[in-house]
Amino acid sequence: MPVHDFDPPDRFVVGTVGPPGQRTFFLQASGGRRLISVSCEKEQISVLSDRVKDLIDQFAPAVALDTVAGDTAPLSTPIEDEFRVATLSLAWDPARSVVVIEAFDADVPDAGAEDDAAADVPDAFIESMEARTAVRVVLSPAQAHGFVTRAHALLSAGRPPCPFCGGPLDANGHVCPRANGYKR
Repeated sequence: MPVHDFDPPDRFVVGTVGPPGQRTFFLQASGGRRLISVSCEKEQISVLSDRVKDLIDQFAPAVALDTVAGDTAPLSTPIEDEFRVATLSLAWDPARSVVVIEAFDADVPDAGAEDDAAADVPDAFIESMEARTAVRVVLSPAQAHGFVTRAHALLSAGRPPCPFCGGPLDANGHVCPRANGYKR
């Protein structure tokens, strides 16, 4: 499995390309001359940033969000996604007091109903696991808070919500279900 490891990264940020409503979300890690960008869903960024915040609040509460300078620079170029994120994992390493985030390119295939022994795992499953590509970043609590700050700002900068249904408003309004299908 090719793993792009950043321990620690010089920079780990979330960013977008495109206008609100048509944005593509990217996670981008850089270290030295290496730059990796992976595309993902807005919901994945929302859940990841919330869980990173929860993790930091639980294990490193001394780092305050308002004391960490947020990275507001645009994504580094070229922005070419290495892969589309299918799975994210998040962990706290207590020995080092760091946050570990991993992004994988494909879901883990089902090995079958039997979990009795490793000998029962089909060769195709093992080969598919080894073929997965991943990005792994190790963040200090301060870096993790910087990531959360930027992610929350980015997520709130999308289309404004409809005051009636909460759905996103386009420049031309939207068909609001709470207004019996009339445009708002």
